Parts: sequence; structure tokens; C-alpha cells
Amino acid sequence: MHDPRPHLGEPLALDLLDTRWNAHGQPQDLLTDVSGLGIWLSAAGLTDRANADVATLNAVLTARSAIYDVVRHAAPAALNEVLDRGRIRRALTDTGPSQVIDVPDITWLPAWLAAANLLDLLAEAPDRIRQCAHPDCVLFFYDTSKNGTRRWHSMATCGNRTKAARHYAKKV
Repeated sequence: MHDPRPHLGEPLALDLLDTRWNAHGQPQDLLTDVSGLGIWLSAAGLTDRANADVATLNAVLTARSAIYDVVRHAAPAALNEVLDRGRIRRALTDTGPSQVIDVPDITWLPAWLAAANLLDLLAEAPDRIRQCAHPDCVLFFYDTSKNGTRRWHSMATCGNRTKAARHYAKKV
């Protein structure tokens, strides 16, 4: 199935946020049904670990909302509820130390992985989690630029539109 989203390849937590976008001024949402969930699970490389069903969709929608609450409003309560659904279990095996993801209810695995990924991003560089600076764009990205000054999810789309509008405004 084709992934219709305009921006792909972000870390899992932000990729989940980017299942909502605007197209020609109209809000779009990949996760309105289980087929959209299947597209997201495939893009995230999770099809072998999760089912595209209503229970998983509801869990993923809960995680998306919780991640948004943290990124936009610094409100951690809902994210902590998602994280309570699983844990990383440490063990010593024959090959050495290991960390095993333990999410008892498999329907919560994709949601938990996205929430856990947000924690990793926040621990690494919280100031690099950004929303696109274009006023009509709702997409998020993780700024991996050397100097950390990236403003748009894509220079080819939102960056160019912003610069063109600024140029046009100067001429008028």
C-alpha cells in the first residue's frame, strides 16, 4: 500500500505525529482506520511485531495524542500512562547482557515503542524536536543539521513556500 504522507523517515515518535498533515489546506489523517494503521506499521517496520486491528489502532492513537501533549504542551501524564503498558527487562544471557522489550498486551507494542522513542529523543536533544515553521504545516521533525537551525520539515516544500512568500511581499 502507498504511504500518502508528505514527510517520512523521522524517528518513530515524530513519524507517528506526522500521520496528520495538511494537503491543499485540508487536514489529513492516516490513522482513520486499520488500513492506514497498516501503512504506518509497514513504514515503521513493525508489521512482523503488531497487528493492524482496531485495538492496536486505538492504542496508537492514544500514544499519538500523548506524544503531542509532551511535544507541544510539556504535559507528561498521558505519555506516562502509555509507558506504564511496558518496560525494558534487563537480563544476562549466554551471549552477555541484554535488554528485552516487555509489553504484555501486544496491541500496545507500537504505541509503547513510539512513547519510548520520544524519551530517547528527549534525553538526547530535546531542543532538536521541532514543528515545521511554515504557518500552515503541522509536521514535526528531529533536527539533525550540524548547527541545529533547521526550521522546516522540508526545504523543498515549506522552506521554498516561506521564502517565496517573503520575496513576493517585498515586491508588493
